Amino acid sequence: MSARHPKPERTWTVAEAKSRLSEVLRLSEEEGPQRIGRRQGFIVAPERMWQEHLQPRLPLGQWLVENMPQGVELELPDRRDPGRKIPFLGEDK
Repeated sequence: MSARHPKPERTWTVAEAKSRLSEVLRLSEEEGPQRIGRRQGFIVAPERMWQEHLQPRLPLGQWLVENMPQGVELELPDRRDPGRKIPFLGEDK
């Protein structure tokens, strides 16, 4: 999980979670997602957190266009210059 959504520290057994559901839900809201089950894990998280996770992401091209630097003049090398450095080759070519 990310820093925004920390990994659950405690794992509830299914029996504990059944008998203390209100506490599991309260802790989920206050402390973040709660893990239930030892062999097969399940996560209980607040609905708002789940909705944040489901929000669609922009396609990369659209994000780049919307977030490109404004007011910055970039000096682009001439691609036809045979003496220009190609940084991805690891050598000067």
